[in-house]
Amino acid sequence: MNDSSDFDNLSRIVARVMAAEETTLGGPKQPFIFRARGRLLVESESAFEEVSSAVKPLGLMPVLREENGRQEILLIKDLTRLPGGRGRTNLALFILTLASVIFTAAIQAVPASAIPCETSTAFTAQWNFFLREVQWSLTHLGAGLPFALSFLAVLGSHELGHYFAGRKNKTAVTLPFFIPLPLVSPFGTLGAVISLREPPRNRNVLTEIGIAGPLTGFLVAIPLLIVGLMLSTVQALPTALGPCVGYSLEGNSILYLLAKLAVFGRMLPAPVHFDIPPVLYYLRLFFAGAPSPIQGVDVITSPIAFGAWAGLMVTGLNLIPAGQLDGGHLFYAIFGNRAGRLLPWIIAALVVLGLFWPGWFLIVILIFFFGRAHAEPLDTVTPLSPRHRVLALLGLILFFLIFTPIPLQIFGG
Repeated sequence: MNDSSDFDNLSRIVARVMAAEETTLGGPKQPFIFRARGRLLVESESAFEEVSSAVKPLGLMPVLREENGRQEILLIKDLTRLPGGRGRTNLALFILTLASVIFTAAIQAVPASAIPCETSTAFTAQWNFFLREVQWSLTHLGAGLPFALSFLAVLGSHELGHYFAGRKNKTAVTLPFFIPLPLVSPFGTLGAVISLREPPRNRNVLTEIGIAGPLTGFLVAIPLLIVGLMLSTVQALPTALGPCVGYSLEGNSILYLLAKLAVFGRMLPAPVHFDIPPVLYYLRLFFAGAPSPIQGVDVITSPIAFGAWAGLMVTGLNLIPAGQLDGGHLFYAIFGNRAGRLLPWIIAALVVLGLFWPGWFLIVILIFFFGRAHAEPLDTVTPLSPRHRVLALLGLILFFLIFTPIPLQIFGG
């Protein structure tokens, strides 16, 4: 679009909603086709919708900004004109992820009585021990099914929440892409992602898409967690640790501590005696991940409970208020461009947590290199509505309830 008729046509479209003080036709080195600056004549959301409907048949979409008291409408190429795929890749990845999660859970379910413990540290001995574990797991895949179904129910509902929220708001999104990773990941997967095929329309839409996943996953996880804990037992923690005696402790979130309290009527893990006041003991447990002294009792989680816990833990990771994460979407929806000021503090906090659980260093690297930019909406002028502000704050509250500072600790073994 570079002749006068195109310019006049676009100017007339924008003139319906804006008293333009300046209009410009874009060039080869400019990121827009047409730009108008001035004062909106109608409410910003209505202005965006009207211009969007008018320019969509032309293969364009609007971007609405405000700077120095003036509004700006940019017309750019329609970003939704991208191949959407037919879902075959998504289905194949889900099947592979399901198999990966079942297999990984089955390996972790190998009973000590099935394979004699290997005390030798020689590579050949350890390799043969691993092969025996794999052989047992392949013939007992059913042992991994309860965890896999529980975990993937939470993970899948989370991603479908994003998907249907995007469809509801007429925002082009892909189906979930599940990422299988057997053996390397403790859960057999790196999770799942949904890709926005276009920027969200405004901060209200960004909020709905951002909160839909965590909230849907949370609502699925809670009944699974309660039922799973009711199927779990409370046992004494081993005190004599060695090559053949060990255990792992799943980390505690505020919600998980309260769930155990609701089901078992006591705070768990519970020491034989408190070496410090109980409040300080549980604060130390929450942020350091290990009971001290390592004795007393704790919940031996059923596979269903562990799957729900894992789903909530992953949801907590997604709610970290940074960049392209769900929490980053919600934080940006509330604070706009000011949200980026929090990033250095988040990275610093995660580095400190990395001293207690090294996995946080990987999260820091991923956020630093891939998660610093926020999903900026097309329309940043339309303010966040009171209802959507409550939804965004609900997501941040949910983050504090389910965030797990030290996800997993392994002792002995």
